[in-house]
Amino acid sequence: MSTFQKHANPEKIEEVITITRDNVDTSDERLLELGYKPEFRREMSLFGVLGISFCAIGILTGMSSAFQTGLFSGGPVGLFWGWNICSVFMFLIALSLAEICSSYPTLGGLYFWVCKMKPDLPILGFCTGWIYSIALVFTGTAGNLSVALYIASMVEVGQGRSLSRVEIAAMAWAVNITSGIVNTVGTKAIGRMSTLNVWWTLGGTFVLVITLLVKRPFTGWSSRGFVVLLGFLQAIYTLEGCETAAQVAEEARRAEILAPLAVVGSIAGSWFIGLAYMLALLFSVQSIASVQATTYAIPIAQLFYDAVGPKLTVLCLVVVAVGQVTASITAFTASSRLFYALARDNAFPAKEKFMALNRFQAPYWGVWMSVLIGCILSCAYIGSAIAFNAMLSSAAISVMLSYLQPIIIRVFWPDSLPERGPFHLGKWSWPINFVSFLFVYLHTFRVAHVVSVNEYDMNYAILAVGGVVVIVAINWVTWGRHSFVGPMQTVIEGK
Repeated sequence: MSTFQKHANPEKIEEVITITRDNVDTSDERLLELGYKPEFRREMSLFGVLGISFCAIGILTGMSSAFQTGLFSGGPVGLFWGWNICSVFMFLIALSLAEICSSYPTLGGLYFWVCKMKPDLPILGFCTGWIYSIALVFTGTAGNLSVALYIASMVEVGQGRSLSRVEIAAMAWAVNITSGIVNTVGTKAIGRMSTLNVWWTLGGTFVLVITLLVKRPFTGWSSRGFVVLLGFLQAIYTLEGCETAAQVAEEARRAEILAPLAVVGSIAGSWFIGLAYMLALLFSVQSIASVQATTYAIPIAQLFYDAVGPKLTVLCLVVVAVGQVTASITAFTASSRLFYALARDNAFPAKEKFMALNRFQAPYWGVWMSVLIGCILSCAYIGSAIAFNAMLSSAAISVMLSYLQPIIIRVFWPDSLPERGPFHLGKWSWPINFVSFLFVYLHTFRVAHVVSVNEYDMNYAILAVGGVVVIVAINWVTWGRHSFVGPMQTVIEGK
């Protein structure tokens, strides 16, 4: 027997497992080198991993749910240019993240990358992991509420009856629980669902574009505004999520290649699919004032109604709602895997429970923790739609803050990634990381001044983001700094 020589801090090892190299799948080689014993079956193909990121981005759902934000603030022209300019920068960010993902294809994603690249500052990894996990749960919760809002809009369009906030919150609970059940079934179900989502997105975009362009009266773009920065808000909300492929890296074959390809490919595909859908929406707007004054639960329903009438509006809402369901399920897939990764490294309490897998290879404690938090947050909608929406908009800011950590390290410590994976940027690595850093930094802190539909949202958004940061900081001071010292290696290699 030969002891695995890559333990950076042997005294930190809590659980050591002896294994042999015999019959080890090539997909697990890098995971073994990183010190982790393979626990998940590798059942995801490229299409499945790519679908995970597509689900998380949710191009139809993100565009539909946040379209009115860019429309009201930046106008059609600002929204159009905001989308394209922002997509370029998000593609560069995806390249930056994909390069790191190829070196460290583990389900910890952003959290693990920060820990490995800056091991002398464990607080950075701890805070990145916690902020990102909270953002993922918030994202799933927002998606599940959006499903309820789409259903409520269908009821109002089809039957003329407006649902109460309590009824909408109850439907959000049902969708949260459904997300938990699907995630409990495990990797195969998620992989098949994410593959289906790719085709649904492509087919749904085609249906929506054709329906809107053929049936709507021609109007063109009425706004002459060129508020491109405000158009970024909708684009950022829509395009976040490409890194989710990393959360299933330990469940994918050839993850060191497939995961980074999925990260980059999901942004490239979403850019062009989103552009086609956006153009159809912009040319279909009959009256911005009508969309602003809508009584429907979600404003995009008014745009559909004005353009194509009640029957086709229901069809459009069904197409988007189904896509939203898969996107929301994927957010809880990612959060449960991140809880697993944090627990594995003593960065999350109740380690044994959150690392437990059921017979479907699902980390079910993390799944149902996400569902529980989602149900609690959904109740906020009953009291205040403004407070709830602002709180969930903080999820987008939290994701960008999580992106910022590994990119900062790559910019200011260029040698922090000594082991390059098969996907790497070569001489373009530092320039791409630097441009990505500038965009994330400037946009994240600029959002603190402009992200809002009205003057009241911003105060709530600052409070929500500040609350997340305070909670994570307190958790580090009172518990994390005593229990977390970095990634815990769980394997000894033998011959």
